[in-house]
Amino acid sequence: MLRYILKRLLLLIPTLLGILAITFAVIQFVPGGPVEQMVAQLSNNQAGAESSGGGSVGWQKGGHLGADEIAELNKLYGFDKPPLQRFGDMLWRFARFDLGDSFFHHQSVGQLIIDKLPVSISLGWWTFLLTYLICIPLGIAKAVYDGSRFDAASSLLILVGYAIPPFVLGLVLLVLFGGGSFWAVFPLGGLTSDNWADLSLGQKITDYLWHMALPITAMVAGNLAVMTVLTKNVFLEEIRRQYVYTARAKGLPERQILLKHVFRNALIPLITGFPAAFIGAFFTGSLLIETLFSLDGLGLLSYQAVIKRDYPVVMGTLYVFTLLGLLAKLLSDLSYMWIDPRIHFDGQER
Repeated sequence: MLRYILKRLLLLIPTLLGILAITFAVIQFVPGGPVEQMVAQLSNNQAGAESSGGGSVGWQKGGHLGADEIAELNKLYGFDKPPLQRFGDMLWRFARFDLGDSFFHHQSVGQLIIDKLPVSISLGWWTFLLTYLICIPLGIAKAVYDGSRFDAASSLLILVGYAIPPFVLGLVLLVLFGGGSFWAVFPLGGLTSDNWADLSLGQKITDYLWHMALPITAMVAGNLAVMTVLTKNVFLEEIRRQYVYTARAKGLPERQILLKHVFRNALIPLITGFPAAFIGAFFTGSLLIETLFSLDGLGLLSYQAVIKRDYPVVMGTLYVFTLLGLLAKLLSDLSYMWIDPRIHFDGQER
């Protein structure tokens, strides 16, 4: 067991290095980098200043930067060094969990992630929690009453929810309940109200849930179908196994058979995805949902970093998310053994 864990942890290193190396190499060939964007911005500002009768010392005429200014920008962003040296410096910083500083936000990438986490935790955690709390009982009920009217009606509802994109559903919810053309029941956006600091503890909880109701509903609706169908199929497979018929023949109550025997065996494929989903809940971000409901989270941060070519943010967030994802995969594998003692990783049978 310990040998397997050490082996997997050692395998994380080349996997992580490979992902970072590929992404870093692709970045080198992407046009419109931070230097080019800054040159265009400064050149436009200079051209505007000259057209209004102003000027700037040390700048080329006509609104264009000279070679010295461009060299200074390359030095400022660290592009005066060879790519391999920059990649090595980045790896050394990442090894010390120093994610560097953002080109455009003028603060550390780690602090940016921490600042955006409350929104992403709110979206991811509630989506994860409600998805599991709804889908597992619903999937079990659909398996027990397979082929009934309840099964058909619930299947229709979850498939309709799955077919509607979360962004479209969120827009519909805003129109209906966010002060659009119908009822102004929920706020248009934001995580809390402006008077948050003046509210009591109970009022703060109510205000927070009041703001999160619409975006969470939009995100959960699209996640119900996959988990519910998976739960139903797994339980149906277990219910139809021979040991269930044997237990029924012995006169065991149906509830005892379901909870004591079927539930534990059917839980294996469901629980193995739990660690990855749980860790991902703290770092998930939906760009469209965050934009629609004015929530400044990690999804919006990642999108802006790609558009602005904010490479420290792109590489820093990629490093953190990839590392956590690989660790979550390891925990998922280990959860197999925790759920089923017959499974182990020593290459021997028990």
